Amino acid sequence: MDLNFTPEELAFRAEIRQWVAENLPKDLSHKVLNSLRLSRDDMQRWAKILGSKGWLGYGWPKQFGGPGWTAIQKHLFEEECALAGAPRIVPFGPVMVAPVIMAFGTPEQHKRFLPGIASGEVWWSQGYSEPGSGSDLASLKTRAERQGDKYIVNGQKTWTTLGQFGEWIFCLVRTSTEGKPQTGISFLLIDMKSPGITVRPIITLDGEHEVNEVFFDNVEVPAENLIGEENKGWTYAKHLLAHERTNIADVNRAKRELERLKRIAKAEGVYDDPRFRDQIALLEVDVVALEMLVLRVLSAEKSGKQSLDIAGLLKIRGSEMQQRYTELMMLAAGPVTQLYAHEAMEAGWQGDFAGAAAVAPLAGTYFNMRKTTIYGGSNEVQRNIIAQTVLG
Repeated sequence: MDLNFTPEELAFRAEIRQWVAENLPKDLSHKVLNSLRLSRDDMQRWAKILGSKGWLGYGWPKQFGGPGWTAIQKHLFEEECALAGAPRIVPFGPVMVAPVIMAFGTPEQHKRFLPGIASGEVWWSQGYSEPGSGSDLASLKTRAERQGDKYIVNGQKTWTTLGQFGEWIFCLVRTSTEGKPQTGISFLLIDMKSPGITVRPIITLDGEHEVNEVFFDNVEVPAENLIGEENKGWTYAKHLLAHERTNIADVNRAKRELERLKRIAKAEGVYDDPRFRDQIALLEVDVVALEMLVLRVLSAEKSGKQSLDIAGLLKIRGSEMQQRYTELMMLAAGPVTQLYAHEAMEAGWQGDFAGAAAVAPLAGTYFNMRKTTIYGGSNEVQRNIIAQTVLG
């Protein structure tokens, strides 16, 4: 295992860094670096900038219009974007459903769906979790009944992230009740403008409208929107979940937020406190360790060896780290963080606030990060899976 980058990889990093510096709008990086609220237009604007360069689908092979980068190049691209303060790519289209369409879709589905994802024009949502079917996803109940050349879908999805913006949603639906629960699930692509779909907001602890409930009431879906074979959706779902859980780890964002933590600690006068510095040091060691784990996987891919099946482990460590750096930011700023002003998450807000501007969004971020160890498969369940599949 060689964790040193080659001269060619370092040159690639420099190229990405220069391009991002020249093309990332300053107002977007300001919002990201200070945890201010990003609008749909903000996220879509960066997606379209990347799309025009052919880099929104940065993980795609050339045959599908991607740059065909190696695993190392993809990692370097993600890192440079994160450190520069670029908005995180909304993963549901380019990172999650696109690989499933590429691997299991028909040539007609490739032509129909991939261009809109690659350009950033079409916003996708994820329809997996249901009430009572989160980590135990195989117990889902949303039903799709085949009637001629269409499916009739009835049921409910929940925790649909940014579903209020969704134009299409990829859904796991039950098409059979025979055999094991996993064997009766199919993978459908559904137009969210279809009659019978209702999106209802869920307001989270930080006061944000980030997640939603989505209801399906006799929604007609053309059978041609089925990915792969009927009742084989669980196989496709596992393919997608590996991408989701690796994406959740987001070591590059952790590196950026670690530097933000240091800035806040210095501004609040606690950086020189030995006990607080110990906590920062412990976090930094864990961030470096997570990065080494990611690079270990990438090194295995680069050499053609079988990489470890550790998507769940990356998810566990990455999500716990996100909670820790938000906790330390709150501790650094002290009691003033309790004066949570929801409006202070807007760029340019000039209302009264007892602390520095950098402190205003801390409580909201802290509240929001309580979810990270639950979504994408709760960490308790991930530990069981790792014990069974990796440790034996």
